[in-house]
Amino acid sequence: MGAYILRRLALIIPTLIGIMLINFTLVQFVPGGPIEQVIARIEGQGDVFQGISGAGAERVENIGGGSEKYMGARGLPPEFIEELEREFGFDKPPVQRFLSMLWNYARFDFGESYFRSISVVDLVLEKMPVSISLGLWSTLIAYLVSIPLGIRKAVKDGSKFDTWTSGMIIVGYAIPGFLFAILLLVLFAGGSYFQWFPLRGLTSDNFDQLSPLGKVADYFWHIALPVLASTISAFATLTLLTKNSFLDEIKKQYVMTARAKGLTERKVLYGHVFRNAMLIVIAGFPAVFVSVFFGGSLIIETIFSLDGLGRLGFEAAVSRDYPVIFGTLYVFGLIGLVMGLISDLMYVWIDPRIDFETRET
Repeated sequence: MGAYILRRLALIIPTLIGIMLINFTLVQFVPGGPIEQVIARIEGQGDVFQGISGAGAERVENIGGGSEKYMGARGLPPEFIEELEREFGFDKPPVQRFLSMLWNYARFDFGESYFRSISVVDLVLEKMPVSISLGLWSTLIAYLVSIPLGIRKAVKDGSKFDTWTSGMIIVGYAIPGFLFAILLLVLFAGGSYFQWFPLRGLTSDNFDQLSPLGKVADYFWHIALPVLASTISAFATLTLLTKNSFLDEIKKQYVMTARAKGLTERKVLYGHVFRNAMLIVIAGFPAVFVSVFFGGSLIIETIFSLDGLGRLGFEAAVSRDYPVIFGTLYVFGLIGLVMGLISDLMYVWIDPRIDFETRET
């Protein structure tokens, strides 16, 4: 198993380089880069810097010795454009910039945001608690509820319990996450009905003055609705996946043999069927975690006014803040690849008969 882990770890490096190379190449052909954003700001042609902090805006305005005299201008001095290129590192060839970026990222040096006057690492760490809260709790709740429910549905296949729970699951799967989030806000967060949960933020304003138990309660009070909204689609998928997987295993010959030997139904289900049926469910764990952690966070964070990595990535893409874009892409890609390796290790943990040493990679 050790040799397989080493091979997988070695494959992470070229995979990450490939991901970064593809995205870096695509960015070269996307109009409206950082320099164009600054020029648009100077000429008063847009509000692309609306979300930039005061320190970041001051940094931009200080480029070229102050940009106020260029406001409304149709042409800018070449010297000013050259200074912008030096400031953003665009005075170097793309290949040199890409290799320099890889070398820095290998040392986890992601540089500083173009427009926020803060390092990318500090910026990500600042937003990380929100995304970790959404991703971790949503995935955990989805698995804790979906697996027992899926097993129960498989055992009671065709019964009234299976029918009405399937109806609820289909309805939950059909409702878009953002629509369900809005519904939760309207019903329980001061909309037209009840005001049981806070409307925004991860904690209350007086969080620091609360007792340890009060801090825990306040945290879960704030995160309850966002987690529920982000869990709904994963919950439906996992439940049906677990049920179908168990149904396939229950119909196999070894289950009939185990029952013929006089084993109890619980022994058959959890001693024999569970190990085989859970393989496909565990295989989907990285996809579920990554999709909740990265994919669905933007809409949920926006609706519930949570300042997490989803909004950070969106704002960075809009403002063409390349250090933030590529830095977060590198970290997210690394996490996704590591999660794939963890999934394989969980395969072996669930079923020791699986041997990845003999598998060619």
